[in-house]
Amino acid sequence: MKQKTQVGDIDRSLYDFRYEEDEADFLEGGLTPEIVREISREKNDPAWMLQFRLKALEIFQRKPMTEWGASVEGLDIDRIVTYIRPKSRMNTDWDNVPKDVRETFERLGIPQAERESLAGVGAQYDSELVYHNVRKEAEDAGVVYTDLESAMHDERYAEMIRSHFMKLVPPTDHKFAALHGAVWSGGSFVYVPEGVRLEIPLQSYFRLNARGAGQFEHTLIILERNSYLHFIEGCSAPKYYEAGLHAGCVELYVGEGAHLRYSTVENWSKNMYNLNTKRALVQKNGRIEWVSGSFGSHVSYLYPMSILNGEKASAEFTGITFAGEGQDLDTGAKIVHNAPDTYSCINTKSISKSGGKSTFRSAVTVNENAAGSKSTVSCESLMLDSISRSDTVPVIDVKTDKCDVGHEAKIGRISDEAIFYLTSRGLSEEDARAMIVRGFAENVSKELPLEYAVEMNNLIGLEMQGSIG
Repeated sequence: MKQKTQVGDIDRSLYDFRYEEDEADFLEGGLTPEIVREISREKNDPAWMLQFRLKALEIFQRKPMTEWGASVEGLDIDRIVTYIRPKSRMNTDWDNVPKDVRETFERLGIPQAERESLAGVGAQYDSELVYHNVRKEAEDAGVVYTDLESAMHDERYAEMIRSHFMKLVPPTDHKFAALHGAVWSGGSFVYVPEGVRLEIPLQSYFRLNARGAGQFEHTLIILERNSYLHFIEGCSAPKYYEAGLHAGCVELYVGEGAHLRYSTVENWSKNMYNLNTKRALVQKNGRIEWVSGSFGSHVSYLYPMSILNGEKASAEFTGITFAGEGQDLDTGAKIVHNAPDTYSCINTKSISKSGGKSTFRSAVTVNENAAGSKSTVSCESLMLDSISRSDTVPVIDVKTDKCDVGHEAKIGRISDEAIFYLTSRGLSEEDARAMIVRGFAENVSKELPLEYAVEMNNLIGLEMQGSIG
């Protein structure tokens, strides 16, 4: 009998540590107007935000459960804790962060990354940010990087937030957008003034430590004309047997001639439902680049959307998913061409093993007023055994003849011929397979920031023996 290919699972030892929580700080599970009002009181919301939350709750209660993607039957919203009181106020000095929280982020390498390669860091623990800081040179250039709640209470930014908050992702969008609107907490606000190019990245890291809880951070980024920003997002959680939920929201406003690069590595534990919504609005000559790595969670729904609203605006999405045992990762990207001569490119890779399921969805819409636009979609899937699954679900909606749209998909397994060729050149069978898989993922990993590219290679962590049978 042939020996099956053995592929080492993602090494989660870095992430599977936890600290005991004081459950007195947990609000009750479930979702009621009383709980929403309590969250609003805890956060000292302005009146308009409380009304927004209650309206979103009404929408959530009447919206049907989503059915387009992977099953979320195992998620019981009535058991999810939607808010956990913070251990302390937000700090700008690591030494003032509570010891167990500080140790968590030190083990994840966040303070070291801040010292070595970042212009600013935000660190969220459960429901609230515990640390936020930005370098003086970025601050002096006029860049604003702070937690969203502080910005909402600052008269300099309050109206800007009110006029942008959940306008790209309204609560009516889908059930989990409505849930987010009702109970959102934490997240970051970034504002880059006209003409400012921040060459050193900003980073937010989201850590969900509590069992049976949800995390609902909101990230709002606004780039004015001809500005540049690279924003990095990292996520992780320890493994529990109870279901956890991540239903964050990202709204990106890219001004005329501005360029935003948004990089994400999501490594949630396998009890997590990752139901995140991300959307960007891009004006004339603006550019959005998404770089995404999805490695964790039990179920994921993740389809970053780019709305190209100005002439010659462009969007590029580069992503990779790794679905192992017990994982159903439903990911992809959406593009809307709303103006002439716009350009988009979607390039994704997926790897599935040990019965994992990977589904790629793309939706490209070219509207009547988008003559001269171009779009290309490419997705490649690699299955490492005979019990895994990979599906491709592309949607293309073209409303003008004056455009160029293409789609290609490849699904397959490592071929015996490729293995034979490499072993005939002196490689062992194990090294041959590892080379093929790493080469398959290379064009994505090279787009990630260095520390995340290293992390991705460690996460894929292939240990192979025998042959595919």
